[in-house]
Amino acid sequence: MKVSREKAAENRETIVKAAGSLFREKGFDGIGVADIMQAADLTHGGFYRHFKSKDDLATEASKAVMARSVVAWNKVLEDAPGKPLAALVEHYLSKRMRDDAGRGCAFASLGADAARQGKPVRAAFAAGLRPLIDILTRLVPGISKVARRRKALATMAQMVGAIVLSRAVDDAGFSDEILAASKAELLRN
Repeated sequence: MKVSREKAAENRETIVKAAGSLFREKGFDGIGVADIMQAADLTHGGFYRHFKSKDDLATEASKAVMARSVVAWNKVLEDAPGKPLAALVEHYLSKRMRDDAGRGCAFASLGADAARQGKPVRAAFAAGLRPLIDILTRLVPGISKVARRRKALATMAQMVGAIVLSRAVDDAGFSDEILAASKAELLRN
């Protein structure tokens, strides 16, 4: 049975969304095409009508996840015009972000994996990181644009690192302490 263009586009989006979540939960190499297609409620055989390879899907899913991050960050800022940096740090360094890797930050979930992927995935990560750094550059204090960009890069690295470490430990109190300490340090003037 032939699928309409609209339905094919909808199926492709469903696959990308399922893959984005599963990759963040299990890593690029921790999940197979069959599992992704099952999560998308589509047949395994249809995968190659949409993507050349799993790597092709990994690239597209990474781009989609990161594009949604930019939208989410802008929404946080829109909802907190008085203290935008504090709102963003609170949003990012939250228990929800820590506890729900499948819907959390791709950098925290897949950063180490991305470093071992091919150029297209690493390029998607670089392209996805730039707008977040631009947002932070506008928010962090500094006497020059160069100083603010340096601070933005360090802020992003600390936020990602805090989520990674808070997920890595097996002690809930210690995990909470990592998030709280990072929030306090990032928001200290």
